[in-house]
Amino acid sequence: MARLFSPRPPPSEDLFYETYYSLSQQYPLLLLLLVIVLVGLLALLAVAWASGRELASDPGFLTTMLCGLGGFSLLLGLASREQRLQRWTRPLSGLVWAALLALGHGFLFTGGVVSAWDQVSFFLFVIFTVYAMLPLGMRDAAAAGLASSLSHLLVLGLYLGPQPDSQPALLPQLAANAVLFLCGNVAGAYHKALMERALRATFREALSSLHSRRRLDTEKKHQEHLLLSILPAYLAREMKAEIMARLQAGQGSRPESTNNFHSLYVKRHQGVSVLYADIVGFTRLASECSPKELVLMLNELFGKFDQIAKEHECMRIKILGDCYYCVSGLPLSLPDHAINCVRMGLDMCRAIRKLRAATGVDINMRVGVHSGSVLCGVIGLQKWQYDVWSHDVTLANHMEASGVPGRVHITGATLALLAGAYAVEDAAMEHGDPYLRELGEPTYLVIDPRAEEEDEKGTAGGLLSSLEGPKMRPSLLMTRYLESWGAAKPFAHLSHVESPVSTSTPLPEKALSSFSPHWSLDRSRTPRGLDDELDTGDAKFFQVIEQLNSQKQWKQSEDFNPLTLYFREKEMEKEYRLSALPAFKYYAACTFLVFFSNFIIQMLVTNRPPALTITYSITFLLFFLLLFVCFSEHLTKCVLKGPKMLHWLPTLSVLVATRPGLRVALGTATILLVFSMAITSLVFLPAASNCPFWAPNVSSTASNLSWELPGSLPLISVPYSMHCCVLGFLSCSLFLHMSFELKLLLLLLWLAACCSLFLHSHAWLSDCLIARLYLGTLDSSLLRPGVLKEPKLMGAISFFIFFFTLLVLARQNEYYCRLDFLWKKKLRQEQEETETMENLTRLLLENVLPAHVAPQFIGQNRRNEDLYHQSYECVCVLFASVPDFKEFYSESSINHEGLECLRLLNEIIADFDELLSKPKFSGVEKIKTICSTYMAATGLNATSGQDAQQDAEQSCSHLGTMVEFAVALGSKLDIINKHSFNNFRLRVGLNHGPVVAGVIGAQKPQYDIWGNTVNVASRMESTGVLGKIQVTEETACALQSLGYTCYSRGIIKVKGKGQLCTYFLNTDLTRTGPPSATLG
Repeated sequence: MARLFSPRPPPSEDLFYETYYSLSQQYPLLLLLLVIVLVGLLALLAVAWASGRELASDPGFLTTMLCGLGGFSLLLGLASREQRLQRWTRPLSGLVWAALLALGHGFLFTGGVVSAWDQVSFFLFVIFTVYAMLPLGMRDAAAAGLASSLSHLLVLGLYLGPQPDSQPALLPQLAANAVLFLCGNVAGAYHKALMERALRATFREALSSLHSRRRLDTEKKHQEHLLLSILPAYLAREMKAEIMARLQAGQGSRPESTNNFHSLYVKRHQGVSVLYADIVGFTRLASECSPKELVLMLNELFGKFDQIAKEHECMRIKILGDCYYCVSGLPLSLPDHAINCVRMGLDMCRAIRKLRAATGVDINMRVGVHSGSVLCGVIGLQKWQYDVWSHDVTLANHMEASGVPGRVHITGATLALLAGAYAVEDAAMEHGDPYLRELGEPTYLVIDPRAEEEDEKGTAGGLLSSLEGPKMRPSLLMTRYLESWGAAKPFAHLSHVESPVSTSTPLPEKALSSFSPHWSLDRSRTPRGLDDELDTGDAKFFQVIEQLNSQKQWKQSEDFNPLTLYFREKEMEKEYRLSALPAFKYYAACTFLVFFSNFIIQMLVTNRPPALTITYSITFLLFFLLLFVCFSEHLTKCVLKGPKMLHWLPTLSVLVATRPGLRVALGTATILLVFSMAITSLVFLPAASNCPFWAPNVSSTASNLSWELPGSLPLISVPYSMHCCVLGFLSCSLFLHMSFELKLLLLLLWLAACCSLFLHSHAWLSDCLIARLYLGTLDSSLLRPGVLKEPKLMGAISFFIFFFTLLVLARQNEYYCRLDFLWKKKLRQEQEETETMENLTRLLLENVLPAHVAPQFIGQNRRNEDLYHQSYECVCVLFASVPDFKEFYSESSINHEGLECLRLLNEIIADFDELLSKPKFSGVEKIKTICSTYMAATGLNATSGQDAQQDAEQSCSHLGTMVEFAVALGSKLDIINKHSFNNFRLRVGLNHGPVVAGVIGAQKPQYDIWGNTVNVASRMESTGVLGKIQVTEETACALQSLGYTCYSRGIIKVKGKGQLCTYFLNTDLTRTGPPSATLG
């Protein structure tokens, strides 16, 4: 028992379980135990007074009762102090056990002659409650139970051993007592083990549920971040609802609509300003960068621009290579949208000037701003990117293209909205841009008021370059300087997703580290300021723990009826009652132990009449049959080796475990069998009051009389029949999952049967035993024993005490069985919801990133905090545009200011996107859409360096897939033309070669590819011919090797590349077998 008072271990999960969960279950039981003991003591006093006994004539009994009432009242007062109880749980439990033990020994030696069967039921009560109702560990409870048993056996053995031979045989009675106590210990340990297992399982499920909730909350936040990183909030809600509908209807499917059009998420906004910005000189600089440097440089630059945009209430729309454009006045209207864009443009130019001054790298910023109205939203089905469309957007783009490096170029519409906030000067230039020349409107350059101050303070010659030395590459200088800006990494909020729920779910660190044993179970009584110290997760943790408190069963609940404990949802109640119960076989096995204990006891204290032996033989046969049915699945191997006609036997145990009706019938029959056999010995006692010890002259020959009734059983079998009846009560508690109402019915039935037997029909047996026990007594005060020594009274009190004790435990067990079922159901639901949310997050992320890149940013797959970048040796890049759409697009009241034109564009892009779901195009990755231009690539899912290790034919085999995709795009457009009565034609440019891929931008992460290959592919499209696929000479050679036919277009001028010889792909023919000797 040294562990009982040992110091508490350091905070751990087990300690947390014992303090906040096991104690929450045991705390009310401990109080109820003390109340039951106090009520039992008062009942003893009341029975003694009602039976006409003089309490003053038995000072030992009175003293024991008063000490018991005082001691247990004090313990009840101490236990009522919940905080003190949490701190001194083990010592207080030890005191309760010691007080019960002392009370039992006091009862032994007060009120009359000491007998071997005295207070066996009370000690059995002590043993069982030590396991079932005291907040002790299994080892402590076992030590206390065994100590209680041994103390009774040793005390009576030492006290009664020297008694005269006139007493009944002592050894069989002590052996019967030992069997009773052993059965009580085993039943108590069994009850505690099963409850402990169930409680720990529920505790784990509660923690897992909490963990699932945290994951669910995390996933919801991730979804919000992901959606808001692509879309404004008003659009995110609409599109999230559609994704959920798609997930529920089946991945990739689209909810049924009332028309044949795809959903269009585009709205018109007036009163906005659009800013386009381009980094002049960046293309040449990027060609000198390593992949890591390029991605880092772009992320830092655009991260800085995002920061500036946030400061000036602008929303970044998209990044196109080294071009950045944003809008002010979306999604909410802003009166200062023009000023916001101009300020942002000036700050961008200022940031680049500082960069140029610090590094000496020759780059600059060209900015164009225009104010007007836009159509904004998302088109297509994949790789959503919030975009804007309108003539005003086109004008802003041309303002940037025709602007001056280092200056902000604005239109007259923007100037009118500035209201003199900035000085401007006339652009005074002959516009080389035909679009602006055609408009013929004046444009202006904004004068930066801080430009002169910066020139005076400027650092000439490049400060960083002078410090680092002249040999450092410009790209490396840029990278070094940009790292100091500290732009956030893309998807940083996704890098620490919680690990999946496991059985070893960790507890909140703060909850454990802040643990103090004196905290109350009632959160309203915790020390002030404690909740302020806990984060939201820990606060939720304590809320979950509080929901497990058994005191909640008596309060109003959304889940339970507080009176019946039935689930409020009828379906859940039905599911609970029909749930499988694999542990039923163990209930039956432990009940057999009680039955076997009764058999041994009756064999020890009776003269073993043949009829009793035959009855028990039949009952043993029935029990073995029941156990065979319950454990038949463990005999599968043996049965399968036997005749086929017996192969169905192992299914019996499955039927018992899964059929609630069969379980209830077998459980009830088992308990009734134990009940009936507990009182079988009384059947062999005479029913008539024919006691030979009531004769007037019997006292003189008392020493010569036997303890047996003539032709019947020994009288000492009467109290042991009562003890067997107490074991019958215990058998009810062994069926933990049996419904409370059925237990109540059985306990009431057994209580009524026992009381009617021992207080009415067979009450004379108790009187006869007392008459025999007190024959020849000279002390007149002992002619009538105390209430503690009268078997029928003490037996009846024991029956009632066990009845109420087991009723309390039955209610507690019912609550926790239902709570365990509820938490398991909640956990399953939350895990399913979490899984749905994770799938949604993955779907959203894969809608931003390629499938092979997305895992880099999810949960524990995130290996480090580096920016994602990858270089590829052979990637085929496609640009496919519908140039006729620019002419088709118009803004008038007839087409809702261009909205209906965009509806058609949405259909075109969505139909293009649907091609990506086809297996043969699984290697095609959509990169983005730029107005009516569709950009895609193949070869991005190859491992870095893999292409270099393969020959040219294998490494570029995906070019054929891209060609087939381009042809499929044309076919889709033809179908749309047929249904919309249009004559759109596709213009396609292809190129292949090395590229750098990466993810940039923390505010709106974006996957993109860069490199000369991309630039040339774009030029192949812009200089191409409608209805043709234009390729470079290198790509034409590669396609010819794959069996395609190309013919030369000739030499054309390509902006930024000079004169190039290009080819058209012959798409009228499929692969033509052996490649031609020439290209055309």
